[in-house]
Amino acid sequence: MDRRAWLIGSGLCVLGRAAFGAPSAPSLAMMAREGGVVLIRHTSTEPGVGDPPGFILGQCSSQRNLSEAGRAEAIGIGAWFSQHGLQPRAVLSSQWCRCQDTARLAFGRYEDWPALNSTFSTQDQQAPQLQMLRRRLRQLPSGALEVWVTHQVIMTGLTGAYPAMGEGFLVDAGGTLRARGLMRSGS
Repeated sequence: MDRRAWLIGSGLCVLGRAAFGAPSAPSLAMMAREGGVVLIRHTSTEPGVGDPPGFILGQCSSQRNLSEAGRAEAIGIGAWFSQHGLQPRAVLSSQWCRCQDTARLAFGRYEDWPALNSTFSTQDQQAPQLQMLRRRLRQLPSGALEVWVTHQVIMTGLTGAYPAMGEGFLVDAGGTLRARGLMRSGS
């Protein structure tokens, strides 16, 4: 086969997988049924990066919060979990309002866990927090499913991958990234 024909064939194969999904790639929902932790980056926020100077945990008015679209996305995440019959045994959240609101709108419940807090402006805190996350992952009973709502810096620190707002990463007890995706109703 000449190089040009091979490239065209390869390109069509990639386009087909992108349009219809790779048949051998299990979905995030399918894999989550086997257990693990779905890390969710908080959904879309008001414009900006980080938080305003002098923000205070517990005072949502001092933080960057969810946008209207982000609130709708969080509700959609909850619908996606229901649609797929996934019921996490625990929903843990960063103490930032945008994470708490994502968890509350999606699941109706959450428990604060400081290990999920952002380290965007305090990088020296990241290593101890990641140790706590890995410890809890190792202690997760086989087949159990938890949801952790957090920030990009935590998800990237744990997995090495960069999440979009509202994206979920399924990780196993070893912290290995097994699946990722945007959780939308109908998918």
